[in-house]
Amino acid sequence: MRIVVAGATGRTGREVLAVARERGHAVDGVATTETAVDGVDVRPADELADRLADADALVDFTVPEASRSHAGMAADAGVAYVVGTTGFNQQGTADLRGAADRIPVLKASNFARGVQALLDAVADVVRTLDGYDIELTETHHNGKRDAPSGTATTLLDRIDAVVDDLDRTYGREGHQPRGNGEVGVHVRRAGNVRGEHELLLAGNDEVVTLTHRAESRRVFAAGAVDAAEWLVGRDPGWYNFADAL
Repeated sequence: MRIVVAGATGRTGREVLAVARERGHAVDGVATTETAVDGVDVRPADELADRLADADALVDFTVPEASRSHAGMAADAGVAYVVGTTGFNQQGTADLRGAADRIPVLKASNFARGVQALLDAVADVVRTLDGYDIELTETHHNGKRDAPSGTATTLLDRIDAVVDDLDRTYGREGHQPRGNGEVGVHVRRAGNVRGEHELLLAGNDEVVTLTHRAESRRVFAAGAVDAAEWLVGRDPGWYNFADAL
């Protein structure tokens, strides 16, 4: 299989190239800066359409503005599209869904298998601990652009599905007593932290925490390649990482 990686010089893009090569796939990379990454000749981003001509899958870890364009290119080329970019606005998500009318598109805020297990568990835990106070804290490296993270937002969406009138409170300052249905959301950006998410539930004189910590970006890259391997050959449509697993 031939995989093109957009954002190939980024933190996760480099890992995707490495994992794909280790599994025996042919790889191409594009990025805003032309260079070489672990023996792969990374071409300028404006050559992406040419690189897709003989590709099977595009794996994209860039920024929302670029990914919106990449989705159209993948659709024009008939290439399966795996996107790990986060921070899309409503129109950006609509553009990706539009591409899914023509090609298989798999979008995930996090490609770690452990995070998927966490997402699967959240609704049951929150439902069982009905009425407990909930706090969500996420920590990432100091270069991450979107806040809160896409994974944190997905966790909040899972909670929202089982909590009536969920109030997402982003940080606190001054006199701000806790309200009914409130979920405190806290964002930390420091150093080279790969990614950590902690959901805390407190009530009935007890505290329950659900935590996922990524020890290496390789876990995200491996999941993205898993997704590409599964997605190629699928019917056009909108898929998520749970489908691939």
